[in-house]
Amino acid sequence: MSSHQENTIMSKWRGGALAFLLAVGMPIAAFAQNAIQSINSSQQGSSDVVRIELSEPLAAVPAGFTIQTPPRIAIDLPGVSNALGRSSVELNQGNLRSVNVAQAGDRVRLVLNLKQAANYKATVQGKTLLLAIESSGPPPAAATPTEQPVRFAESLNTNPLALKDIDFRRGNDGAGRVVVELANNQVGVDIRQQGQSLVVEFLRSTLPDNLRKKFDVTDFGTPVQTITTSQQGDRVRMMVEPRGSWEHSAYQSDNQFVLEVRPQKVDPNKLTQGPGYAGEKLSLNFQNIEVRALLQVIADFTNFNVVTSDTVTGNVTLRLKDVPWDQALDIILQAKGLGLRKSGNVIWIAPKDELAAKEKADLEAKQQITSLEPLRTQSFQLNYAKAEDVAKGLTGQSSGGGSGSGTRILSQRGSVIFETRTNQLFVSDVPSKLEEIQSMISKIDVPVRQVLIEARIVVADDSFSRSLGVKLGATDLRGLRGGVPGWSVGGDNRVSIGGNLNAIGAQTRQTTATNVTFSDAQFVNLPAIGQGGYDPATFAISLFGANSNRFLNLEISAAEADGKGKVVSSPRVVTADQQKALIEQGTELPYQVATSSGATSLQFRKANLKLEVTPQITPEGGVILDVDVNKDSVGQATAAGFAIDTKHIKTQVLVENGGTVVIGGIFEQSDRTDVAKVPVLGDIPVLGNLFKTTTKSSERTELLIFLTPKVVTDRVVAR
Repeated sequence: MSSHQENTIMSKWRGGALAFLLAVGMPIAAFAQNAIQSINSSQQGSSDVVRIELSEPLAAVPAGFTIQTPPRIAIDLPGVSNALGRSSVELNQGNLRSVNVAQAGDRVRLVLNLKQAANYKATVQGKTLLLAIESSGPPPAAATPTEQPVRFAESLNTNPLALKDIDFRRGNDGAGRVVVELANNQVGVDIRQQGQSLVVEFLRSTLPDNLRKKFDVTDFGTPVQTITTSQQGDRVRMMVEPRGSWEHSAYQSDNQFVLEVRPQKVDPNKLTQGPGYAGEKLSLNFQNIEVRALLQVIADFTNFNVVTSDTVTGNVTLRLKDVPWDQALDIILQAKGLGLRKSGNVIWIAPKDELAAKEKADLEAKQQITSLEPLRTQSFQLNYAKAEDVAKGLTGQSSGGGSGSGTRILSQRGSVIFETRTNQLFVSDVPSKLEEIQSMISKIDVPVRQVLIEARIVVADDSFSRSLGVKLGATDLRGLRGGVPGWSVGGDNRVSIGGNLNAIGAQTRQTTATNVTFSDAQFVNLPAIGQGGYDPATFAISLFGANSNRFLNLEISAAEADGKGKVVSSPRVVTADQQKALIEQGTELPYQVATSSGATSLQFRKANLKLEVTPQITPEGGVILDVDVNKDSVGQATAAGFAIDTKHIKTQVLVENGGTVVIGGIFEQSDRTDVAKVPVLGDIPVLGNLFKTTTKSSERTELLIFLTPKVVTDRVVAR
């Protein structure tokens, strides 16, 4: 090959190489040719203007968004690099603090740090990007809870009235309820949150001396720790000190005001805890932006790291202004059918189906590990619970030993053996289950609180009776003395007279006849009825003429009885929480019962005093009692045996610790008036009392049953 040909080939090769290098290098030069040269600021009227000098003009006005707290403005410049040599520019002019320049791939983000939130307007003038930040007046002073309380109820009272009572209770959901008994339903109430405390003020109210104190309610297991009440001028101030994450609500029912403080439910996948959305507010205005890029925008202004699955694709167009960032993220996820899982400050975003499949795979993997993991055996010493009962609970059996509807706590490979003599459990299972069982036993094997139940059964009776009666008769003895024969009224009760004449049975008369009889007649015989087991008292008189031949006999009888009695029975029993207790005392009465063969057998029936009760201690410290009380006594005798007088009550009642409640009572009153009289004659005013007998009776019986439960402590024993 000649040198001329060689030079020609080399020239062609150099030209091709140069063309190749130019073709490859031009995109790189085009990509790197636009860069930020300088950033400065100035004030124009009431606005702050930021000038960003670029090496090349921008094709369009860049997009951006604002953040309220902390106040920021973010501008994205695609295809622009940072040629400043630093990532931060201090301005400190007007509302501006500084500008941060962040390089991310093929774009630059400018973050303008402001002193207070403001809007902006972006314009492009050649190679300069102008950001005009609107100046706003001084920010309004943040209203502190003390300055702007929430008026719960208006005060309609003219004069201050005293609060009646303050009580604290625990709700089923672990909420603490402060119950205040108001003087009436016109008391004004203000509620405000002061730091981590709640302040409740009752307007135009006074506080009794017994309520001016600090209530320690830590033992109730609610967010509320202490309640402090004090008098502040013409109002009562109540300071409620909760702990942890909580939320409150209040309501009033007639004269009762209730403040409820509930623990906040923590959702591990919720970005900000509490009701609704509580993230920093931002504004977004994008047209057809990729979802992955939009998620990166949100991640840059939060404390979370975002991991986006490769299956997240698509574009979205949105315009949001002053929206919490967690709500904006929720809107984006719902629009694209995505879900998230949070672990610490890392958020994993993927399609919902992918998340569900991942969780299912994790659970299946755990189940496989459990089925292959070697077993361990661990012993548990129980101090208060019975090992047999706990063992049956672990295997899902009922306490009676049969197969119950309980859930098996042990794994399918697990087993348990209980030792009654030493009260121990020997459990064989995987280590994770053993830890779960250990935690469960620590909560089960605790001493059970005991309750002392005192009952007083009072039976009181009051009886009164009165009876008045008369006997009236007359006798004529003229026929016995030789005169005109006399007359006789009533029955003929003849008395033989020999020497002495007994006219009434108490009076003796001398007569000349040797053997005569006379009629001792009683034409009204209505004597009084005996009372209280005693005969009535009597008073008798006889009226006769001058010659002692005619007699009028009158006998008055009367009786009155008054009786009062009271029987007090006081059974007392101690039992464990939710354990039935029975105490009884009485008599067993025998009676005969015929059998099928015709023979008779002897059986017994109880006439006794019985108290059967099952207590349940509530979280608030009260006691729920299932009560069955009998007060039987031996009644009257019958042909088949003695009857039994029964008094019985069965009920359920809630009583505060140490309080007394009347669970029942029976009141009986019987009034009766009986009159026996001679017709017509007994109806004559005043004089008619000689022709009748009157009996009046009144009887009252009252039964009352009192119950007093007391939670037994180490210092309290049954007396």
